[in-house]
Amino acid sequence: MATFWNLAESQPKRQYRWVMNIGGIPQWLIKKVNKPGFSVSEGVHKYINHTFYYPGRVEYEKTSVTLVDPIHPDASAIMMDILYNSGYSIPDNPNDTMTMSKARSVAALGRVAISQLDADGAIAEQFTFINPWISSVKFGDLDYEGDNLIDLAIEFRYDFVQMENVRDTEYLSITRPLPGATGGGDVATGGERTHPIVGSPKGK
Repeated sequence: MATFWNLAESQPKRQYRWVMNIGGIPQWLIKKVNKPGFSVSEGVHKYINHTFYYPGRVEYEKTSVTLVDPIHPDASAIMMDILYNSGYSIPDNPNDTMTMSKARSVAALGRVAISQLDADGAIAEQFTFINPWISSVKFGDLDYEGDNLIDLAIEFRYDFVQMENVRDTEYLSITRPLPGATGGGDVATGGERTHPIVGSPKGK
């Protein structure tokens, strides 16, 4: 008896089929990453014995990445280089008043994207982080009784994420109102259009 997983196009996404780009960091140094997530705040209105909830602002969560830290290329040195290029400097000169800025921090980190792959190694889904910058770095632990590789843990902030699904459009019905649409409450009735981020078919 056939199931939906037997269909040629119904292969599951796998945890190990992915690559990540972070600026000038070699892809093979990246061991683990948390995919992006978001939360939606809520507004509340109470009337007599009833409570009504309304969606508010969208806020994206930090993303954590684990790197292996070899001697060459030195991932720790790369992190410090990103920090300095973001505008940070050791306070050894009283005339040096430069501080970190978002523009320099984003430029120092470079492009950040997660690409999920199919069995053939082609990109099936991609998350691109918009305006990412490093918010924390941990250089790992040392232990005389351990023989594990040194891991380096980083977290970065970003404004939002752009998700592109390059395979599946059959089940994507994400729409938003056309400009000038009218309707009662939060429901627009003046027409809809396909969301510009999700669902750009490039063949199956």
